[in-house]
Amino acid sequence: MRLVTFAPGGFDKELAAFRGTASSSRAVEEVVRRILADVRRQGDRAVARYARKFDRAALRPSAFRVRPAEIAAALRALPQPRRRALSAVHAAVLDFNRKGRPAGWSARNRHGARVGEKFDPVRRVGLYIPGGEVPLVSTVLMTATLAAVAGCPGVAAFTPGGPGGRVSPDLLAALALAGVSEVYRIGGVQAIGAMAYGTRTIPAVDKIFGPGNAYVCEAKRQVFGTVGVDLLPGPSELMVIADGSARASDAAADLLAQAEHGSGMEKLYLVSPSLSIIRAIAAQMERQMAGLGRADRIRRVVDSGFLAVRVKDLAQAAQVANRVAPEHLELLVGSRPARGLAAQVTTAGAIMMGGATPTVVGDFAAGPSHVLPTGGAGRFSSGLRVEDFMRRTSLLDYSLPSLRRALPVIEALAAMERLDAHGRSASVRFAGPAR
Repeated sequence: MRLVTFAPGGFDKELAAFRGTASSSRAVEEVVRRILADVRRQGDRAVARYARKFDRAALRPSAFRVRPAEIAAALRALPQPRRRALSAVHAAVLDFNRKGRPAGWSARNRHGARVGEKFDPVRRVGLYIPGGEVPLVSTVLMTATLAAVAGCPGVAAFTPGGPGGRVSPDLLAALALAGVSEVYRIGGVQAIGAMAYGTRTIPAVDKIFGPGNAYVCEAKRQVFGTVGVDLLPGPSELMVIADGSARASDAAADLLAQAEHGSGMEKLYLVSPSLSIIRAIAAQMERQMAGLGRADRIRRVVDSGFLAVRVKDLAQAAQVANRVAPEHLELLVGSRPARGLAAQVTTAGAIMMGGATPTVVGDFAAGPSHVLPTGGAGRFSSGLRVEDFMRRTSLLDYSLPSLRRALPVIEALAAMERLDAHGRSASVRFAGPAR
């Protein structure tokens, strides 16, 4: 554990040193650029070659897509306890995100013209679902369900296939439950390239969603502009703000849970006015770690990616949170202080308030999507929501009387910008009968 004392003038430098650069390394950039170029030029052949190289999946293009019957069968074969759990998550995500679906509106503006907005679903979206050792069934429900609420007519999911191209039956069952029948057993950079550029067997998408490793995130960054992307979510982050009321065992368990993802690049933050609480939580982490199945991976994160920050008071803790902009923020400070702190923190991806709200509730069960900004991106972006799967279009409907009211403004701005054709395009409508 690295321990620092918060000083407003010097914390940003310490934070940068701990977090490292948010951009990928030059080596990652070059590898990604080469793979994307190959996929763009060679299509299916390149996708098959990289699937064999990275996933040990020898696939012909005809086998890229999982048969819809296999997807449906996975849901039917799912044990009832698991099916009930997935159904409960699906219902919670639907309930939460239906409330956030944007609605169009129409009104009269100051010129008397009818103006408004309309929202349309993105025509075709691609969902990247991490697989392999950790098949993220929760990510299926927290991306595909939002696409369904938005009404996207085309939804394609991509996930790495293991040796032989096998995809986790649990993951396929979650896709079936979410209504996704177009699934490709392709992962990694080659999946991002196929989504962006299209191949003979894989139609291109309009926007890409979902988390991934450093290579996948860099690939999303490089194809942005050819297609849209949601976020560049990197390794998981958790900040715990704890005061004297916090249970050290709870805080330790939550920090270890986020280290469990296993990339080795996860970031853990513990912020407290109490040095004794910091030490108690760190000691609990050591005790609990020994009994965990992925203890070796967790240890790497705790050794290199765990920063404890001692602050003067909870107001300073809020300052730390706003500078870090953590993906997940737990407020283990009692219900009344938690509500006050939540109001002060403006950059966190998701805020969990009180001792009974561990981050895993947001990861798995509560309803909001767990695809959240990382690496400080919460300063300017938000977690995934239905609106990300939709396009907004402004609507303007002027009559000649309303256009006449706007004409002085149009002509004045056209003169200021020395764009006389702009001004004339409005005034010509009052110049008498068209010839």
